[in-house]
Amino acid sequence: MAIAPLSWPELEALTDFQVDTVNGPTNAQACLRLFGHSESEVRVTLYRDNHAWCPYCQKIWLWLEEKQIPYRIEKVTMFCYGEKESWYKRKVPSGMLPAIELDGRLITESDDILIALEQVFGPLGLGMKDPTVMPLRQLERLLFRAWCTWLCYPTGSAQQEQRNREQFTGVVDKVEFALGSTPGPYFLKEFGTADVIFTPYVERMNASLYYYKGYSLREANPRLSNWFAAMESRPTYCGTQSDFHTHVHDLPPQMGGCWENGEPQMLRNKAQVDQGPWFGLPDVAYPEPENSRAEALHRVIKHRANIIRVNPADDKLFDEALRCALTYMMTNQTCLPPLGSDLALRYLRDRINAPRDMSIYAAKQLRTALETTAALVGDRQSPPLPVKHRRDQDPANFARN
Repeated sequence: MAIAPLSWPELEALTDFQVDTVNGPTNAQACLRLFGHSESEVRVTLYRDNHAWCPYCQKIWLWLEEKQIPYRIEKVTMFCYGEKESWYKRKVPSGMLPAIELDGRLITESDDILIALEQVFGPLGLGMKDPTVMPLRQLERLLFRAWCTWLCYPTGSAQQEQRNREQFTGVVDKVEFALGSTPGPYFLKEFGTADVIFTPYVERMNASLYYYKGYSLREANPRLSNWFAAMESRPTYCGTQSDFHTHVHDLPPQMGGCWENGEPQMLRNKAQVDQGPWFGLPDVAYPEPENSRAEALHRVIKHRANIIRVNPADDKLFDEALRCALTYMMTNQTCLPPLGSDLALRYLRDRINAPRDMSIYAAKQLRTALETTAALVGDRQSPPLPVKHRRDQDPANFARN
C-alpha cells in the first residue's frame, strides 16, 4: 500500500549526514583544504571546474589530496556548460583549466603544474621526470590517442570500427603488461605519480567505451581491474571519482562527439546506464557505505529550492513528486507521486552529477528512487541530454555547495 509523502521537516529528521569539507575526506564541495594545518600555511590555489568534469583538474586535485598539501579551490565554469567568468579570463586569458597559483605564481598545463608542485613539495613517489615514470607517461598518451580514435570519430564501415577497436585493445595490452611488471596493483612498486596520471582518462575510458562501444575496460582486463580496485581503496580517489552516467553525458561536448557502434551489447549497456538498474554497473566495486542514502537526502535538501526552480514542471507538483521519491528512498515504502510527474522526476534523474552533487553510491540510490517513483505514473522520458553543450547544467544554479 502506498504511503503519503513525508514533509520536508520529516525528511530532514532522517539524515544526519555531515562532512568536514576542510579537514575531512576528499570531497567535491570543498573550497578550502587544510588537512589539520592552519589557513596561514596555504600556498596553493587550485582553479578547477565547477562540475568536477575536467580530467586534467582531477589529476591535480588527486595529487594535492594524496600529498595533503593545504590549498584553496576556486571553481570556474567550463565552456561546455556556460560562459567562463570574466575574472578568470583576466587572470588566465586562454581560459585554460586547471591552473594554480603557487606562492603567487600562476601556472597552467597540468604536467607543468605537477612539475612545479614537485619542485616545492617533493614528488609523489617517483616524480614526473623520473626515468621509470617517463615511459609510463608516454604510454598514457598512446592509450589516450587510441581511445579518441575509437570513440570520437565516425567509422564508415564495420571493418574500420574493428580496426579502431583492435588498435585500442592493443595499447591496453601494453598497459596490462606494464601493470604486470610490478609486484603490486599499481604502475610502479608503490602508488605514485604514474597512477595519478593514468587515473582521469582511464576512468573516462571505462565509462565511455561501455556506453558507446559495448566494451567493458574494467571487466575485460584483469590487471586494470586490480588497479581500479586498489584505487578505490584510497579515499582520495573515491572523493574525486565519477560514475558512468555523469561521464558519458559530460564527455560529448568536451570531446567534440562520441560515436555509438549500435551493436547489441552497446545498446543494452546504454539502456542500463540511462534508465537503470544502476547497481551492478562496472563503474565502482567497493562496498556501498551505510550512509549513502542519508548523503543523497542531505544533498537534495540543501539544494531543493534550486532543484525545484529549474525543473520544467510546476513547482508544487514537482515538490510533492520529489518528496515521494525521497520518502521511498528512505523508507523503502511506495509513495505514489502526482499524475504527470514522471517527466519531472526523470529530468532530475538525468542531471545528478557525481561527485559534484554526491558520491557514486548516493547518486545510484537517488537515481533509483527517482526512476522507481516515476514509473508508478508513466513511462515518459526526459528529452535527450544535449551533446553539443551542457548549458542545462548552468553552475550558477548551484554555486553554493
